[in-house]
Amino acid sequence: MTPVTRHESRERALAILYEAAQKHLDPRVALAEATVAPDPYSELLVGLASEHGDEARRVIEATAANWPIERIGLIDRLVMELALCELRGEDPPPVAVVIDEAVELAKTYSTPSSGSFVNGVLSAALA
Repeated sequence: MTPVTRHESRERALAILYEAAQKHLDPRVALAEATVAPDPYSELLVGLASEHGDEARRVIEATAANWPIERIGLIDRLVMELALCELRGEDPPPVAVVIDEAVELAKTYSTPSSGSFVNGVLSAALA
């Protein structure tokens, strides 16, 4: 079995967070209901998002002052929450790596302009 990359773990965590948001579930409930067990890093990320998601949303809302949280696309918001929460874990990756991964996820799973939006908000929030 090929080891899962951290990028793939972030993609899986994003999918679980998206499902949780759509179903109005705590992310840990969506994680427990997953039909295919996620890898350990995905589980860690979902747990961090469950624990620190409210704080991450407050940071996003304060940083993107001209964008009320309700106006931010769901995927963009979840990508930023995931990044901010990942940095709350023990021994997190470097900030630049987390921002770069968030930008890539936003560009892949959201709109063409999402990468620059996510980069701007996260860079400002983490400055």
